[in-house]
Amino acid sequence: MKFLVSNDDGYLAPGIIALTEALSDFGQITVLAPERERSGASNSLTLNRPISIHIAGNQFQYVDGTPTDCVHLAMAGLLPYKPDMVISGINHGANMGDDTLYSGTVAAAIEGFLFGIPAIAISMAGKSGQHFATAQAVIKTLVAHFIAYPSQPAQLLNVNVPDIPFSQLKGMKATRLGRRHQEKFITPMKSPRGNTVYWVGEVGKAKDAAHDTDFWACENGFASITPLTVDLTAIDQVQRVAQWLAKV
Repeated sequence: MKFLVSNDDGYLAPGIIALTEALSDFGQITVLAPERERSGASNSLTLNRPISIHIAGNQFQYVDGTPTDCVHLAMAGLLPYKPDMVISGINHGANMGDDTLYSGTVAAAIEGFLFGIPAIAISMAGKSGQHFATAQAVIKTLVAHFIAYPSQPAQLLNVNVPDIPFSQLKGMKATRLGRRHQEKFITPMKSPRGNTVYWVGEVGKAKDAAHDTDFWACENGFASITPLTVDLTAIDQVQRVAQWLAKV
């Protein structure tokens, strides 16, 4: 197996080190990650300047760009081979519900999926960062299952693992994305020059955390496994729009 690994926490993050350790028994690993944290970068590409690639002492490669830059560069010619899987993470913090639209972790996996590669984004649903071993066990299980039962066409999975000891994990659940409250907290403050500036803060509580959602699963001790799609077409509305246009 050949793996391309990235993240949005940067190449020095403990999560990406934990991920490479978990994958080491399965095959060849190439790491290409941002040089610093790029949380919230979503699917952005750097188009207004060239991107530099560097090699760290541990042979991780890193770029002065976004998570999507990393995977796109690798897939568009940097790698001399086509990886069998793209895995992004292990993110320090959850990526659930509509937060996935902003997530650089998920975006890196999406970019691999757009190239036709099976892809997984994996995150720790908690901020303590004490139990990366639990996420390691989950990703090992999923990769082993993928090897035994490869899926066609390629799948894109968003995985969130509770930040708890593995002995307390109740298992894995197939879930859908929940929904958070629409509002994000904005905190105004004064800059040293007296200007009013704003921090976009934490999002509100989950608005939809029903029993089949990722929010419910992680809150109740399960790892959530959510299949994603990148087709934004509202299929059920195409005919309605066609009828509307017929009146123009």
